[in-house]
Amino acid sequence: MSRAATLLLLAFATLIPSAGRAGELQDDLKARRARLLEKLDPATIFVLFSSPPRVYSLDVDYEYRQDSDLLYLTGIDQEETTLVLMPGNKTKKEILFVHDPDPRREHWEGHLLSTDEAEAATGIDTVYLASQWNAFITRILNGSAYPGRSGTRNEEYDAFFDALKGGTARLALVYGRRPGPDEPLTPVLEFARAIRERSAGVEIRDVTGVVSGLRQVKTAYERRVLARSVDISAEAHVAAMKTVRPGRWEYEVEAALEQVYLANGAMTPGYPSIVASGPNATILHYGKSSRQMKDGDLLLLDAAGSYQGLTGDITRTYPVNGTFTPEQREIYKIALAAQDAGAGAAIPGNTTNDIEKAVAETIKEGLLRIGLITDARGDQYRTWATHGVCHWIGMDVHDVGDYRRPLEPGMTFVIEPGIYIRETALENLEKTAENEAFSDKVRPAVARYKDIGVRVEDSFLLTETGLVRMSAKVPWKLEEVEALLKARPAVR
Repeated sequence: MSRAATLLLLAFATLIPSAGRAGELQDDLKARRARLLEKLDPATIFVLFSSPPRVYSLDVDYEYRQDSDLLYLTGIDQEETTLVLMPGNKTKKEILFVHDPDPRREHWEGHLLSTDEAEAATGIDTVYLASQWNAFITRILNGSAYPGRSGTRNEEYDAFFDALKGGTARLALVYGRRPGPDEPLTPVLEFARAIRERSAGVEIRDVTGVVSGLRQVKTAYERRVLARSVDISAEAHVAAMKTVRPGRWEYEVEAALEQVYLANGAMTPGYPSIVASGPNATILHYGKSSRQMKDGDLLLLDAAGSYQGLTGDITRTYPVNGTFTPEQREIYKIALAAQDAGAGAAIPGNTTNDIEKAVAETIKEGLLRIGLITDARGDQYRTWATHGVCHWIGMDVHDVGDYRRPLEPGMTFVIEPGIYIRETALENLEKTAENEAFSDKVRPAVARYKDIGVRVEDSFLLTETGLVRMSAKVPWKLEEVEALLKARPAVR
């Protein structure tokens, strides 16, 4: 069992810092499942599988990462787990299958939950072993109760069995991202195909959007745990800022981050850290952490830890020597003003598209002022501002959710304007007369600002009383950033 899994299990019996007691988690899990049950009709059986293990190298797996939807609904971070919801059942509306006992495996990898432990951890009363799954689903889809002998009456499943007889039964699955025609089917799509071939009278329904819609608005419990997660990440960023010096290596900064994660119970990074100095800061997902930082460089640090299954997202950009150059300062101020504009648009009833528009207009104005674009009416600014600025956060760093849905309290997201001045960007433009003219006019400014990459990213929570910058413990205002860097302890 992974370190993250062990920590999750401990949380069921101990106090979770800044979050609440284990009973709160169980109550929240029950409430999440109850909301999903309300959205499924009595003729439905909902099935959700755990993630498979993934090979890291030869006979070694990556540290296990549970399917986010299953983690959201059960809290179980263990493979060979299956959740079944049957809203039409009399009493057994929630059924869970967990890994069979395996003493040899437990000797190698650690404890597996027993059925009693899984029941206590999730609040699900009916728990079977994974080896019983095939018998269960076969009997249910053939109109026979489980457990029990064929032909015996059991009113528990009458609603679903009546739907089977009437040809209105549904199997609800979370498909997630649909693979392309040349990609292999995912396990859930393989399961759907098998059921379609064997149970022609059962309609298969993709409920990805239903589950995603629930996850999009965080419960009070999730808000508290996410706040603690972001606090840990903020502390890690501050520690990293104090580590940065000319002559040190990017990987030293990453080590300072991860020490804070582990010391505070965030057992894994929420995503691969981006520790990018100098020209590396213009590479959006640079991941090597292998460059030696130089005097005059900016360092772009995009990183966050995962705590109790929730992760924020924070990026800071700052001078390695402690002082922004005039050129770095100008680009930074544009990014900062753009983030402020985006935050101003993050109000209930608006959408993330309103945030994106507010950020874009501010970036356009700034880039036009310093000569990096010649026209603020079109998309020239996209030469330097190359990514979106708003995404959901939660169980996944790029969490699920509908971007057309109006903002409402409980939603958590980032605002992350970025500006990246790469000389090769001009060379890669489509060869047109308009682009040639644009390139000629902006080349002097590009030469002035080249290799500057700036991103300012914060995790936000929209509450009933307004927008909260959850990552505010990491300085982001220019003067405060420089003040922290200048107060770094002297190198011994």
